[in-house]
Amino acid sequence: MNFKKIKYILLFLPFFLFSACEAELDEFQADAGELDLTTFVSIGNSLTAGFADNALYRSGQENSIGNILANQLMYAGLAEFTQPLMKDELGLGGRLVLGVVEGSLLPVPMPGDPDPGNFENIFGTEGPFHNMGVPGAQAQHLLFPGYATLNPYFGRFASEPAATVLEDALALEPTFFSLWIGNNDILGYALGGGEGAGITPTVDFQQAYMFMLSQLTAGEARGVIGNIPGITEIPFFNTIPYNPIVLTDQNIVDQLNEAYAPLPHINFSLGQNPLIVEDMDPELAPFYRRQLQEGELVLLTALELLNDPNINYGVEEPLPAAFYLSLEQLSNIENAIDEYNDIIIAAAAEFDLAYVDINAILKETRSGIAFDALEFNTEFVTGGAFSLDGVHLSARGNAIVANAFIAAINSKYNANIPKALVSDYPGIIFP
Repeated sequence: MNFKKIKYILLFLPFFLFSACEAELDEFQADAGELDLTTFVSIGNSLTAGFADNALYRSGQENSIGNILANQLMYAGLAEFTQPLMKDELGLGGRLVLGVVEGSLLPVPMPGDPDPGNFENIFGTEGPFHNMGVPGAQAQHLLFPGYATLNPYFGRFASEPAATVLEDALALEPTFFSLWIGNNDILGYALGGGEGAGITPTVDFQQAYMFMLSQLTAGEARGVIGNIPGITEIPFFNTIPYNPIVLTDQNIVDQLNEAYAPLPHINFSLGQNPLIVEDMDPELAPFYRRQLQEGELVLLTALELLNDPNINYGVEEPLPAAFYLSLEQLSNIENAIDEYNDIIIAAAAEFDLAYVDINAILKETRSGIAFDALEFNTEFVTGGAFSLDGVHLSARGNAIVANAFIAAINSKYNANIPKALVSDYPGIIFP
């Protein structure tokens, strides 16, 4: 059957432009306080590296959290901060830009071919590097010899193939560091709809995390660490509603209910209806399908399937399990975040480090916040805080988080590091 009158509530962005006024930074005397800013190293994953719009590209790196933080530390005496910059705006490929698709603004692939030099190791000519953010890295990966041979982002700036990320960071003898790691230990599970990659066991995360801090602080370096945000609050998981099927014709409602008569747990009505999804629960045999429940989350990657003109996913065909998160899977994610964050805040106390509650910042951003006369929330594209992949922060989102790091540094170490002007950083570029 083919129900032509079924509509989906999906992402259709109006074509608009906006502008905002810039705020001015108050003059004041910068001060490092108790910090020794001889050498600053920023360690982490894609969030530290400046990954955005589904790619690591040059201007994204220039607007990375690590670089924004370093630029502000320079007011108080930091002299140098190097990054393994890509040669162009495509990086290793896959970057998204906004394009007009059938009258709506949607992320589309950026045209062009990446510079081959982006794939080459640049340590010998440009290294060593102070930004040790490695896209895709989990906590244990930073300790893994040979990770450079498995991860092309680290491979392009590692000191040698057998080096670890932590070893290369320690080789710089940092006097001050930032560490924001652990997101990917949970995120891979969430991005796969609970299929494939699992969540790193808490004990393994704790062992790797505490070892890193013991090594980083062995030479009396000071540091700042951030916790794990509620990753299911980001646009990737909150753009498509659980009930996007809009039925306005009673005849179609009746036909659907007749077709699903053997499955009494599936029922359609006029108005908004939940998606039909695949669920391998034995109690749902032999059809293994049900409707989504309120509170379950649909992944942004499902957008392509729901727009498929040939297959009516979510109605006639179930949305595959890899494209949503069940209540049980969400519970697994939330429990892991809580356990990781307990470890991180305890580590801050044990090693006497500045601590940033990024989880709280993201929750506040979802409700709406303002910086430098700009409004931000976590809406996909229009919210301003996240880039076009719905997972990673925008340049302005990076500035917001960098300022939270600075606030924690100032409070802990009696410093007076100026915050970045969020409005100085670029927003989403509209065609």
